[in-house]
Amino acid sequence: MRNDIGAALRAQRIETPSWAYGNSGTRFKVFAQEGVPRDPYEKIADAAQVHAFTGIAPTVALHIPWDRVDDYGDLARHAAGLGVGIGAINSNVFQDDDYKLGSVTNPDPAVRRKALGHLLECVDIMDATGSDTLKLWFSDGTNYPGQDDIRARQDRLAEALAAVYDRLGEGQRFLLEYKLFEPAFYLTDVPDWGTAYAHCVKLGSKAQVVVDTGHHAPGTNIEFIVAFLLREGRLGGFDFNSRFYADDDLMVGAADPFQLFRIMYEVVRGGGLRPEIAFMLDQCHNIEPKIPGQIRSVMNVQEATAKALLVDGEALAAAQAAGDVLGANAVLMDAYNTDVRPLLAALREEMGLDPDPMRAYARSGYFEKIRAERVGGTQAGWGA
Repeated sequence: MRNDIGAALRAQRIETPSWAYGNSGTRFKVFAQEGVPRDPYEKIADAAQVHAFTGIAPTVALHIPWDRVDDYGDLARHAAGLGVGIGAINSNVFQDDDYKLGSVTNPDPAVRRKALGHLLECVDIMDATGSDTLKLWFSDGTNYPGQDDIRARQDRLAEALAAVYDRLGEGQRFLLEYKLFEPAFYLTDVPDWGTAYAHCVKLGSKAQVVVDTGHHAPGTNIEFIVAFLLREGRLGGFDFNSRFYADDDLMVGAADPFQLFRIMYEVVRGGGLRPEIAFMLDQCHNIEPKIPGQIRSVMNVQEATAKALLVDGEALAAAQAAGDVLGANAVLMDAYNTDVRPLLAALREEMGLDPDPMRAYARSGYFEKIRAERVGGTQAGWGA
């Protein structure tokens, strides 16, 4: 293994989401599982297990109000004691009844003030936990033509984003997420990367775009979006998951591992393997066990990254310059078809880890421990 490839893989960081450890499901049913956390402290304990067995998942993202506690400083200290830290703070302005017609784009000024107050509260939580990233996703939109003024909604969005931007402290930023549709079906106020990019450019360098791999129309070339945003210095991070139809939130790399490889190649090509690009999982494990699902997902991203790092850049550039279409494609395919599992197993051993994180976790007895201990109380989850 080349030293530069090994160094890049050792330095990679993938953030896991607190909500991945709670019960989740579809709009039809949530299937409860044994040993599921009952509070944010137990969620972080589970996230620490993912880091312990993979070595590259040292932070956990919080979702407010799902992870609200009385003392966020204490929660951060709890995380540090388990060997992990608090990552991005994710806002939630989509679950209250008041947000039926939108949050920051709602025609009612009182609702807009409420939504903005929550976003500013999330910045306060960043201050208390040491987080440097606020994640913004808005379900805002309309279901019918004429329901509201499209341009006015963009004005309201811009006003709210500017207020949040002004509140950010030194070294803090926000990532603006987009989504093609759902739950709004006629129009979504931030439907695509171009809309998110335009708002961020207007505000300044602390506003960046996050790419959720499940938030695009079928056939969208996500790697082009990644390459463009990296070129412009506006790619803030990823929400990694897989989709077959819409925003399925399945395990990253499950539906189209070749797409994940293509995305990671553009990340490598564009210099995106650096700490300021946040690689976060955004998944809901409805039927598979939570912690193993996160471990496997981290491994899937690792494998795609390793393959991307193996692309022979000189050979690819030469084929491209010569107009050798099949030769250029073959360079990429050679890297993609390489079995990188032995390489990653050796890397883990060099890092003092078990070469097989999945089996190591299964042998650890952690699940049996939490299944016995987490009896009573209310399991974490978003319900349906």
